[in-house]
Amino acid sequence: MTVSEYIKETRGELKHVSWPTRKQAMTYTVIVIIVSLLTAAFLGFFDFLFSLGIQELLTKFIS
Repeated sequence: MTVSEYIKETRGELKHVSWPTRKQAMTYTVIVIIVSLLTAAFLGFFDFLFSLGIQELLTKFIS
């Protein structure tokens, strides 16, 4: 397969793609950002709790 054949086939395939509207793209982007922030907060909270727990355990065993 040559490069020109690849480009022609790629263009043909892109015509079959169902692209989202601008409103859909904005909505999905906002959803991804919100879910990412919630996930970061959730993981950060439990990381903080586990860090405190490990710190307490270490201070009890070292002291």
